[in-house]
Amino acid sequence: MKTARLIVCLLLWPLTMWYAIIVAIRNRMYDCGLKRSARTAIPTIGIGNLRMGGTGKTPHTEYLIRRFADRHVALLSRGYGRTTQGFLLANGESTAAQIGDEPSMMARKFPTLTVAVCEDRNEGVRRLSQMPLPPSLVLLDDVYQHRSTHPDVQILLTEYGDPYFNDRILPFGNLRELRSGSRRADIIVVTKCPPMLSLVKRTQYQRRLKLHDNQQLFFSQIDYQPPVPLYDGSPWQPVKEVLLVTGIAHPAPLKHHLEKQCTVVAMPFPDHHTFTQSDCQHIRKAFSSMEEKSKVIVTTEKDAMRLLNPDCRSALQDLPIFFIPIAVSIIDSDRFDETLRSLINGSAASRQASY
Repeated sequence: MKTARLIVCLLLWPLTMWYAIIVAIRNRMYDCGLKRSARTAIPTIGIGNLRMGGTGKTPHTEYLIRRFADRHVALLSRGYGRTTQGFLLANGESTAAQIGDEPSMMARKFPTLTVAVCEDRNEGVRRLSQMPLPPSLVLLDDVYQHRSTHPDVQILLTEYGDPYFNDRILPFGNLRELRSGSRRADIIVVTKCPPMLSLVKRTQYQRRLKLHDNQQLFFSQIDYQPPVPLYDGSPWQPVKEVLLVTGIAHPAPLKHHLEKQCTVVAMPFPDHHTFTQSDCQHIRKAFSSMEEKSKVIVTTEKDAMRLLNPDCRSALQDLPIFFIPIAVSIIDSDRFDETLRSLINGSAASRQASY
């Protein structure tokens, strides 16, 4: 296995070098002002990462939505995987196919939240600012490499068990850009931390991140919520066996969580997978083949949005399917909130001074 991996790495190395050079030149052009990174008319917070998926952007975005419940907040996303284009405002009936799974989930979960999708974040914020009641704060989802937009506050997420300082740039590794890109972050959050993370371990981790003086570091943990029926079924009851159907980058933490309670049969699909009728038949077959009578199907909240499409509903609605919402808790949350509001207020003051 080690020999095979070494061969693959050597074959990918030339591609990695070229990709790294292109990304470095692009970032340098933005740093030097040869390419323009624009600030928006409305205060913005960017949430992103350096690596491909799996760091927990969605629950951290939810955390921010709840923390700024006293303000008129909007969420702007690219709408990854949608079949539409351009600027779209979501409503409670918007499907994952129309606006993407994550925006669809947020629109259903927060009925009063303004949710929009647009490939061009600057255009998206401009359209939001022209609404009859424009938002006072826009959360920009997955915007870290979208450098034509300059968020007022940039939050970078990195996973505790798979940090960017141990990774390499694509295609050799999983980083979208060089590790030096972390310097653009105002706040770095280490996600999916183990329970009872000691101060000593946090300090050791901080040293490895090599933060700049103007960067703030925080740690967060996943909180799994009680399972929710997907198709208006019976409430959750403890079972002996679970078929775990996922279309996310890293389903291992959820699988580990469920294995504390029962036997888990994993059925993973690619990240942001669009479930088809054929997939649904495979799910039915896998569920039927499980010998335990006390059994259910469990999926993630994001995958649930894609399983709500008419084809999947008609094929699976008679089966006991549940999704598990997740939330995050941030260690030293009061300091996090204070830091965030201070950065936003400071940016607002500089914006007023420039006009």
